Amino acid sequence: MSASSAPRPFARPPGEGSRRGASKPKGRQVEPAAAREIAGLLGERPRRRDLLIEYLHLIQDRWGVLSAGHLAALAAELKLAMAEVYEVATFYHNFRVVQDGHAVPAPATTWVCDSLTCALMGADRLMAKLGPEGRTVACLGRCDQAPATLNPNEPPAAPDDRYDGYRRDGGYRLYEDCLAGRRNADAVIAALDAAKLRGLGGAGFPTARKWRMVRQYPGPRLMAVNGDESEPGTFKDRFFLLKEPHQFLEGMLVGAWVIEASDVYIYVRDEYPDIRAMLAAALDRLRATYGDRLPNLHLRRGGGAYICGEESAMLESIEGKRGLPRNRPPYPAEVGLFGRPTLINNVETLYWVRHVVETGQLPPRAYSVSGRVREPGVKLAPAGISVRQLIEAHCGGMAPGHRFAAYLPGGASGGILPAAKGDLPLDFGTLETEGCFIGSAAIIVLSDQDDLKAVVANLMRFFEDESCGQCTPCRTGTEKTVKLIDAKRWDASLFGDLAQVMADASICGLGQAAANPLRSALRHFPELFR
Repeated sequence: MSASSAPRPFARPPGEGSRRGASKPKGRQVEPAAAREIAGLLGERPRRRDLLIEYLHLIQDRWGVLSAGHLAALAAELKLAMAEVYEVATFYHNFRVVQDGHAVPAPATTWVCDSLTCALMGADRLMAKLGPEGRTVACLGRCDQAPATLNPNEPPAAPDDRYDGYRRDGGYRLYEDCLAGRRNADAVIAALDAAKLRGLGGAGFPTARKWRMVRQYPGPRLMAVNGDESEPGTFKDRFFLLKEPHQFLEGMLVGAWVIEASDVYIYVRDEYPDIRAMLAAALDRLRATYGDRLPNLHLRRGGGAYICGEESAMLESIEGKRGLPRNRPPYPAEVGLFGRPTLINNVETLYWVRHVVETGQLPPRAYSVSGRVREPGVKLAPAGISVRQLIEAHCGGMAPGHRFAAYLPGGASGGILPAAKGDLPLDFGTLETEGCFIGSAAIIVLSDQDDLKAVVANLMRFFEDESCGQCTPCRTGTEKTVKLIDAKRWDASLFGDLAQVMADASICGLGQAAANPLRSALRHFPELFR
């Protein structure tokens, strides 16, 4: 065939003229009814990309699901591609995306946590009782009430924000001293430095050093608060927010004042609807009290994704995107939220700022204790206490009929230690020699009646489900590990290789720590692999 007779690669089908082809619209078209509904729902709200997740929640709260028609209308309102909206809506566990014309199943009336503590306490039996009314979800942050449940369809009742009592006890005096110039930023940072306050979200980075780092970069600077405690076994932030929310808010405002933040974003997990409602009311009180002396305060709602506890993934989520961790450097202190220098602290760290500045003393450590103890809960105890002391002095001993056998010192990612290691001090830097770490101080106590193989399997299935999928070592490693766990005999050598690759090559802390249950089982419980 000659070149002149060869068909053109993009020739139109016979009989289709240029006018017909040009007039046919591409992609999903916005339905007029859906467009009216979304425009009415958004009302006068700004059409900004960073509000995408907030608007997805608005839609689902109104109609129970995210239909394709509504997603297309939202994309048009925000001037985004449908793919951008769809990829975000399908990334987060708590969104229900349905195709138009398909049967829509009734939403579950009860969420049942199936993370480790709740699994120990009978989550499977509860699910069997609930039937189609139940849906298993990851940690609900109520491990002391295991098996924990939540009705996602019930409007939250906001707890009292305790504002009046907090003011009577001297609350906001520190912040007002800062505003009035009676304290200066360097002195506040020096107080945090002298007391050696460290980040209490898990990493333990010195708070004063972080505040100084952000201050050295040119403004405008921003602040982001990590209230997405999703580590199985962790519920201390919920405890502090219910106990004294304005102590946390004052610490947040002091931090924002120190770095001269123009805006503060408080990111709270979707599984804490009562906390979000309470904080919304508390922020309104602050706006009424301090007016334009405050930075702009934004309350943001997560969508159900453990990965968003990682600070850079949280920033992506606040920007209205999928919660995919960023490569570092640059670090958020230099290039953070919306590309600006950003201070990131977790709830508990900010809760203790006032205490540290006013007393000069480091606060007690908050341990979230759950599992086979008589009295689970958040226990305030000296840093460095042992788990055996916690159990006996603060938890009323082991649950009846149970003998202490093992424990997780730092939630799902912190590893597992045998009871023989129960006298080790629980603090930063004390457990690393055993291949474990304290992280957020989520202590899950196991007994002689618990199957350690089932414990490891539960933890690894959690990480498989929560991996964001961005990097191969984590995505494939967690999936492969779960498949191998189902084998009758565990291959210690293969597990060891997988764990090493995941720890060495994953982008963020999830993949790097996901293998810790396996690594610690290999080291401390070799009988599991015989």
